[in-house]
Amino acid sequence: MIWLLRAMTELSSRKWISRMTGRFAQSGPSRHMIPRFAKLYGIAIDEAEKHPHEYRSLNEFFTRRLKPGMRTIDSGASSVASPVDAVITGIGEISSGTLLNVKGQDYTLEELLGGSPRGEVYKHGFYMVLYLSPTDYHRIHTPVTGHVVERKHWPGKVYPVNEFGLRHMKRVLSRNERLITYIRHKSGEAAVVKVGAMNVSSIQYVLPLREHVNKGDELAYFEFGSTVVLLLENRTFAPRPDLRLGSRVRMGESLGELIGQSQH
Repeated sequence: MIWLLRAMTELSSRKWISRMTGRFAQSGPSRHMIPRFAKLYGIAIDEAEKHPHEYRSLNEFFTRRLKPGMRTIDSGASSVASPVDAVITGIGEISSGTLLNVKGQDYTLEELLGGSPRGEVYKHGFYMVLYLSPTDYHRIHTPVTGHVVERKHWPGKVYPVNEFGLRHMKRVLSRNERLITYIRHKSGEAAVVKVGAMNVSSIQYVLPLREHVNKGDELAYFEFGSTVVLLLENRTFAPRPDLRLGSRVRMGESLGELIGQSQH
């Protein structure tokens, strides 16, 4: 049965299907689906910036902002804030350039970062895989204060990044479309790897692009859900000891602390 589901997923992961879904979600008629969509996924519509009937399309509702004060950005000078509302589906130290046992699969920095030489500074660092379900708020925020030193787009597939996709499809995090932001902070560098998924028409940066970013600033957003892989440079991060697989985090809450001082 798994082989059949895998084959069906391969067929449905074509970009043209994702584009069709995206075009409908951006159309005016799709706004009539908002109440049903919100009820189906248990979305907290009272947190949304606007009332559901004010959104012009399902996509506009999905990429909604929140009312002021709905999330608190951790104020600790050295804290790393969660960039998203999500469930942790992978967490741990990076072992010689490999993210070990993410739902039973290993990922190398080489493939995840598309062969970027920047991967060297993360070879013995720390990673978190943060999965956003349709229920979640889908804007991505900056986890640290610092300077954006590079942005990179890697085109790819649109496989699902849910439990089935991560466990049964071949290394979807490094095969799917990715938008990567590298940020230099006071202790080193962090990479925010935004991974596209099935039915995602695109990953969009929030404009205007800025070179200096503050912790909690809007960075980007998903048009129909996905995953963020957060990478922290070698010996620059101490995670919160209570975080583990399956932990739910909210945007802005502390994931741990920056340690050490940059040698760059």
